[in-house]
Formats: sequence, C-alpha cells, structure tokens
Amino acid sequence: MTRKHVLEGVKVLDFSHFVAGPHCTRLMAEAGAEVIKVEAQMGEAARHLPVLKDERSGYFIQHNRGKKSLSLDLRTKEAQDICHELIKTVDVVIENFTPGVMKKFNLDWEAVSKVNPDVIMCSISCLGQEGPLSKLPGFDYIGQAYSGILGMTGAADGYPALSGMAFGDISTGAHAYGAIVTALYHKAMGGGGQFLDIALLDCLFSYHEMNVQVYDASGGAQVPQRSGHQHAFIAPLGLFKCKEDYLIIVALGAQWNNLLKLLGKEEWLEDPRFATPLTRNEHRDAITVEIERWLSTVSDVTEAVRILVEENHVPAAPILSVPEVMEHPHMKQRGIVQTVNDRAFGDVKIPGAPLRYSQYPERLELQASFLGEHNEEILREQLGYSEEKIAELNAAGVLSQKNI
Repeated sequence: MTRKHVLEGVKVLDFSHFVAGPHCTRLMAEAGAEVIKVEAQMGEAARHLPVLKDERSGYFIQHNRGKKSLSLDLRTKEAQDICHELIKTVDVVIENFTPGVMKKFNLDWEAVSKVNPDVIMCSISCLGQEGPLSKLPGFDYIGQAYSGILGMTGAADGYPALSGMAFGDISTGAHAYGAIVTALYHKAMGGGGQFLDIALLDCLFSYHEMNVQVYDASGGAQVPQRSGHQHAFIAPLGLFKCKEDYLIIVALGAQWNNLLKLLGKEEWLEDPRFATPLTRNEHRDAITVEIERWLSTVSDVTEAVRILVEENHVPAAPILSVPEVMEHPHMKQRGIVQTVNDRAFGDVKIPGAPLRYSQYPERLELQASFLGEHNEEILREQLGYSEEKIAELNAAGVLSQKNI
C-alpha cells in the first residue's frame, strides 16, 4: 500500500497556539500525521490576527493547515475527560502554554502519562519548565532578550534592534519536531513514552555559534558585543552600501585573496595587519573604505554581486525585501513561496514547509479548519460518542463551533 507521507499513521493531540507549537504540528501535518488541534471556545488568538477576510485569518491559515479542530471549554470536567480519552489513542501530545497552565486542566505530564504511559508529550515554552524564570509568560522576543540574541543586534553605540521575525518561535517549533520524531523512533525501538521540555531560550542561546566559547576561552578578554552592520570578530563579514541598496560580503580564506585582487590591493597579502580574519577585524575600517570605494564605481548592487560572485568567487548577496524574495525566480522554482487556496480566504502566498523528501516530492493538499469543524467527527468516529451525547455537550456549552 502506498503511504501518504513519512508520518502517516502518527496521531497528534495539539494544545498549542500562536507560532512555536503550531509550527511544529504544521510540519507534522505536512509530513502526513493526523493532528487534532484543541482550541478554546473563541478559537486560538491566531484566528483573529491579520490579514482578515470575512473574519478568516491568513495568519491562522499559514500556521494551521492540515489540522482538525476540536473546540472545547477545558475548564470543564467533561472537556478534560474527552481529552483524556483522546490521549489514550494518540502518539504525541504537544502544548505551549505557560508552565503550570496544563496542570490546571489536569493535562500536565503527570496526568497524561497515567492515562497513556507510551505517549510522547512535548511542552514548548519560552523559558523552560524549570528554573527561576520558568513561570514567567513569554513570547519570542522575551526569549531573544534573555538568550543574549537581542544584546548582539543593533548599532554598537545605540539601541538593540528588533528583527521583525519570529525566528525563535519558528526554529523552536522545528527543534520540537526533531525531538518528537527522535522520541518516536526511540519508542519504536522499545523505549516507551517520555516528556520533552523544549524552550525558546535554549534554542536561541544555541545560536551563539562563537560568542560563548570566545568569551570563555579568552578568559573574558574578548566580550561579544553588538557591532552594527559588521561582524564583531571577523572581517570582512558585513553589510556594505552600493548606490541606494545594500549587500553582504563574506570573504574568508582564498576568498579574501580573490577580494584583494578585485580591489587592487594585492599588497595586503603580505601585510601583517591583514594576515588573519582576527587581525583584519582590528583594521576593518580600512577594509570597509576600500570595499565601498570599489562599490562606488559599480552601476548597481546587482552588477556588484555579479562581479563579486560570478567573476571572482567572493560570497556576496543583495539584501532583498520581502516582495523581492517572493518574486525571485530561484525562490519560485524551489517552491519557497507557496500559494495555497483556502475555502473561505481564497488564494494566499505563505512560506512553504522547508522539509523535503525524495519519495514524497509533492506537497499534500491541506486545508485549515474552521473553529470546531471536526467536533462531531472526532467524538463520534474516534471516541464512539452517540449523537445524543454530542448534543448534550453542545447544549452544556462544552463544545463550540464557528466558521472562522
């Protein structure tokens, strides 16, 4: 029998909202897993974020395609009992509430593992499930602040800079996906269920690919600090202006030699000031002057990148805007920009899922659910509830449904 995708047969109960958790379960749905998204009666907050068309959110569509919606009032025992019954049938439970919230709903790891000892439960949080900061509410930028990421962005003598991106949420969702899949493999090898504590703080701190060891190994002599448009330790690695646009240039090893030939500064090959990336960094102002002198002679940034990359093998790239990325032929060919059709919203472009599988080259056709769209299907087909019982739950306000 032909499989739908790599995670076909994996069942997920998803209590997550906003971005980090939903991105994880989006990746699972894109890979063929069955995902039941449990939402509050008004729907998760993402359903109300722009752009809205007739109350339908493009934001929600992007992060929640391919998931079934079960809308419950988790404050009620009846809703908690429904969740416990579903937990017996699934492989994975995922949530990203502030630590302690799931316990209030009788759905923390202690309760979940009693119901199903073989389940994988993944809790995503900003600052982790333990430690002095763990109970604090958090969003992506809170994690960026505590991890030192914000401390490394912006001008050296000015404010730290907001990136305008939820890269902490997205990457933590991807880390959670990896942890869940490896835990499922461990379970398949006889290891049983387990709890996964995945934090934005931990993931973001790992982005310091050199700052932490540089500070420690130097005995504190080298303190990582934000350095604006140039790298703090290595030169040339930074942003440069060309006419009205910007580009990034990274020239290390033989690429440095190539850059010097282009700049007409071959004598620097024998100059001790420029012998290593670190010593070059001490004299990076001189390098910047020469690079920008050359850039002033070039017609535009496209021509500058062509000469650097194609003619001289010096890594460089233009700094593209979002519309420029969306219209770039390379992005279109790779499907980085994906056009999806939503039943209510219509066509909308979103970032395509980045995971690619040679045996499954075509993306699955997925839809984002309406709020509570699958209430009856899930209760009837997966839990065997009668029509009368479902009607009672509706009448009692335990279930809700709305076409948003």
